[in-house]
Amino acid sequence: EHFNAVFAETDIYVTNDLAAKLGTRYEYSSVLQKTNIAPRASLAYKLGKGQASLAYGIFYQKPERGYLLFKSNMEYQRADHYIINYQKISSGYTFRTEVFYKQYYDLTTTSPDTSNNGSGKAKGIEFFWRDKKTLKDVDYWISYSFLDTKRNYLNYPVTLTPNFAARHTASLVVKKFVTKLKTQFNGSYSFATGRPYYRFGYDNDNKYVVTDQGRTINYNNLSFSVNYLPRIGRQDSKTFIVWVFSVTNVLGSKQIFNYNYSYNGSRKEPITPPAGRFIFLGCFLSFGVDRSDDIINSNL
Repeated sequence: EHFNAVFAETDIYVTNDLAAKLGTRYEYSSVLQKTNIAPRASLAYKLGKGQASLAYGIFYQKPERGYLLFKSNMEYQRADHYIINYQKISSGYTFRTEVFYKQYYDLTTTSPDTSNNGSGKAKGIEFFWRDKKTLKDVDYWISYSFLDTKRNYLNYPVTLTPNFAARHTASLVVKKFVTKLKTQFNGSYSFATGRPYYRFGYDNDNKYVVTDQGRTINYNNLSFSVNYLPRIGRQDSKTFIVWVFSVTNVLGSKQIFNYNYSYNGSRKEPITPPAGRFIFLGCFLSFGVDRSDDIINSNL
């Protein structure tokens, strides 16, 4: 496949506090033999140390190649994004909130046959707060998101909430570095409300319907990690070492991601992690470029 894309963007400064960004993306797919043009625009206004912005954009995505085996003349899937954002960054503090609405068109459907008859929508709000100042040598952040989304796509018989979507999610991360020990202690807690699960099949009238549905239990994960940096502070060091010890799901909380059904739907088995608790001990080395922060942040 040959996929070509061209993107053009310009900034327009209306005043010292008001700026706009306009852009357009052109795409061509040789497999689909189709082109699309996706306009995008945003408007930002500075409010003291904060900034408020509005954004709109059209985004396209090609169907997965496996579906093209069943129907070659498929369309791009389309998503229209509407976003309102406010962000304030000051010395040691970051606050960000975002409200969004997304409309989906031409989503891939596989029932009764493969086509682009799907659609959907999503709306929600997100909050983020980070504080590096209040507690000495402590960096923590809190995030929360609310998501209300429904789609009619893939093999869904009706419009449903997708099984990957949790309505409420929240997390807390705390990091403390002890200089004398050259060690950083990290703790994190993640929460998500249960996600929906479904089984589809045919009823007695040979109609394709939802034969069983439910919601998984809430997701809880308390994790802890320790990072030891033996070479920190050495100006002439060209080799950077990070020792990592981490325990995921310290409390061993039960986690269920979805359910697998038997052929006739009479039984279902939960899909769970391979282990209730995961313990990791490792040593990461980087040469020339100090990637310690990346390593630590990926092992919180």
